[in-house]
Amino acid sequence: MDGYFYIIKDKSYRRVTDLSTDANACVQDLHPDFQRGDHYLGIDKFFVILFKGRGICKITSGLGGISTDVHQKLNPKSSNGLYYWGLSECVCFLKPVSEWGVEYCKGADLEKDDDLKVYSVHPDVVNFLPGGLSITRGPAYGRWEKIKTITNESDTPLTYQQKIIKKVGYNKENVTQVTHNWKLTPSVSIESGRLTEIIAKLQFSFSAEYGGSHVHTKKETWNHAIEVEEQLSFELKQHKSLYVWQYRLGFGDEPVLFCRDIIIGNEPIPPTKVPLPPAEP
Repeated sequence: MDGYFYIIKDKSYRRVTDLSTDANACVQDLHPDFQRGDHYLGIDKFFVILFKGRGICKITSGLGGISTDVHQKLNPKSSNGLYYWGLSECVCFLKPVSEWGVEYCKGADLEKDDDLKVYSVHPDVVNFLPGGLSITRGPAYGRWEKIKTITNESDTPLTYQQKIIKKVGYNKENVTQVTHNWKLTPSVSIESGRLTEIIAKLQFSFSAEYGGSHVHTKKETWNHAIEVEEQLSFELKQHKSLYVWQYRLGFGDEPVLFCRDIIIGNEPIPPTKVPLPPAEP
């Protein structure tokens, strides 16, 4: 919109010319009629505010006051998008997974669907979107997996000095192919391997609704996964077993992050405790 970025926050908006420097920042109140919108986008010189729960959209030339105000009903085919943005003469949006996968739609009018065009979205694009990995790789999981079983088959208790080998860190190979077809310009200071790590962390932090596990993983070891040796010392009664569990995170059925946490228990049933803190809202 005329070289400006608009950031909507609660009952106000912030207008800047440069997101990296907060240049020429200007904060103003949102008009009450335009507050609590689900999506805000710009088309040419107008703002479009979508209220999906009410099934309407409002078109205005200013967010702070009603100078040009048009109400439209949202067509059902245009009201179930996940992300919306505006181009010079049309509205674009992405629909969640359907029988054809994620769909990209665009049209000049959200009230009518006569000119609505629908396209499939390439998996490489889906991977980049928040929640996209859950679609291309499978929903995120966090679970305890058994890495060792120790059994005393004798008729007397025994004291064990047992070494276990566990993998700790980031299983980079399972996520690296996400960015195979991405091209990072020389001006981008982040390498593709670091980028996939950021995307994976973000996906794990999402709620189950968006295919995440709602856990905070920043304090985990995100270096390349290595094998670590750990010494255990314990007494095990006769004809009993101990089970060593490690907490892991992954997508679909592929492990991505081998956490440091292990639990030793006497039941073959995995623990239910989640050792990672919940993601920040």
